[in-house]
Amino acid sequence: MRPYRLSLALAATCAVLVLGTVVGLIVLWPGDYQDRFPNAQQLPTVDAFTAGVVEVPCQDPFSTRCARVRFEISEGPDEGVEVELAMADTIPDPGDRVRLFKVDIPPDVEVDPNVQPYSFADFERRGTMLGLALAFCGAVVALGRWRGLRALIGLGASLAVVLFFIVPAILDGKSPVGVAIVGALAVMVATMAFAHGIGPKTIAASLGTAVSLLLTVGLAVGFTEFAHLSGFSSEEAAYLRVNATGISLEGLVIAGMVIAALGVLDDVTISQASTVLALHQANPQQGFGVLFGRALNVGRDHIAATVNTLVLAYAGASLPILLVFSVGNASFGTAINGETVAQNVVAMLVGSIGLVAAVPVTTALAAVLAARLPPSDLRFEAPGHAH
Repeated sequence: MRPYRLSLALAATCAVLVLGTVVGLIVLWPGDYQDRFPNAQQLPTVDAFTAGVVEVPCQDPFSTRCARVRFEISEGPDEGVEVELAMADTIPDPGDRVRLFKVDIPPDVEVDPNVQPYSFADFERRGTMLGLALAFCGAVVALGRWRGLRALIGLGASLAVVLFFIVPAILDGKSPVGVAIVGALAVMVATMAFAHGIGPKTIAASLGTAVSLLLTVGLAVGFTEFAHLSGFSSEEAAYLRVNATGISLEGLVIAGMVIAALGVLDDVTISQASTVLALHQANPQQGFGVLFGRALNVGRDHIAATVNTLVLAYAGASLPILLVFSVGNASFGTAINGETVAQNVVAMLVGSIGLVAAVPVTTALAAVLAARLPPSDLRFEAPGHAH
């Protein structure tokens, strides 16, 4: 029994989408962009550990805790050398590992001999984050087994797209919106292919995600313009404006909305496609209308939970700014009118609309495929809710 033409058309559309994504990656692939930013170099740091902390009275009335902290350098030409720095508020405990800046002083400049050649940069956190990442991977593999391992491979591919394509391409002067669209589609293809394989579920979810993603892009472009979001509201934007001229900060705002929406869209579309196929496997006699209606009921529950998650995520991102406004006795209307908060509000609403649209679109696509394919063609599709 052969699939109907509509099913073949959807599969062909998905293939064209993948091919277009590959072409987009080739066209927008970044070149050597480092020479464009000769003055935007990060200062090198060295590893050190905290050898001792001595509490001292604070001279600054706004500081709550002050100390003289002794550090021992753990690497580089000054390995084993100890330096003592005055610190306030953020003070490491003995044994904590930190990063220190090397203060390069020209040889012809006279300085106070008590001035230390190093300054505090930050705490060393990579070991802690690596341990947490390994615990996360272990939990995913322990519960998800082979499917969990495939999901981790897809996650690695997604991070590779962000680090080696999206960020460098934007820095190379490519359109942030174009890069975000192609990058988001590449992430979608990688994660769905690795985690769920190639089949009707992936085809329906991929097409549903692509349609919702394009809707999200259109809304993001329109409402970024209508709300006059310039992208100049953060310290990072100020740094880019000085050190990376030529990058559209407004385009970065739109690109951020698109990429942020993708993770939720993937979840919803895969879940809806899985639900439809599970219903079809339970009763292959169900037609398009029954499959669509029953799966849409599940999707409504999923939407209610996911939109709440999305709103809370953006609210958490805006919490420090809201606290600042509250300290200044600003009203709620004044607080959300500020660009830093308004940007998150627009992103949340744009992403939520795309999320809502993804449910009926993906459900309809999956129902079309399920109703027109024999059960034998769907036997390898894993049923149930999937992330």
